[in-house]
Amino acid sequence: MSFMDWRSPSGKLLRIELGDITRIPVDAIVNAANSSLSGGGGVDGAIHRAGGPSLMQELRRFENCRTGSAVVTHAGKLPAKWVFHAVGPVYRDGKHGEPELLRSCYSICFELAELHKARTISFPAISTGVYGYPLNDAAKIAVVEAKRCLTQAIIVEEVYFVMFGETALRAFNDALES
Repeated sequence: MSFMDWRSPSGKLLRIELGDITRIPVDAIVNAANSSLSGGGGVDGAIHRAGGPSLMQELRRFENCRTGSAVVTHAGKLPAKWVFHAVGPVYRDGKHGEPELLRSCYSICFELAELHKARTISFPAISTGVYGYPLNDAAKIAVVEAKRCLTQAIIVEEVYFVMFGETALRAFNDALES
């Protein structure tokens, strides 16, 4: 299965799908950034390549971004209006505030979406790449927080978790089913 949906009681959509997050047309795309906002590999590199140099030019106005938070830029050449550069935690053992920091990434992105009047938002699997967050644990946190925020959202109507590989897709689908 290439995607799985959930709808809130008010009809708002949460979709988990396999694909390239840089090609999904949404109002806001979430980038899994590093705290120095200096660009990198993985999702961060793909978003910067697809968005073009204007993203990095805008990021220069920020000194950094604390873990668990996010900053906003325009989306450059991406099929979006905004990029929310969210800094997830580096996973140590799950006992150093990692779950709370990861949850915070998602909730702050929802706050930014409401503030910037974004009806649609796409997320990657924040912190599950080089930051080493266990995929199943991260998926549970992401899905629970997205459901909570989507249910309370006024403006946000659709949330997409866009997974790059089958393993992540399965983990997020399992989290959605449980």
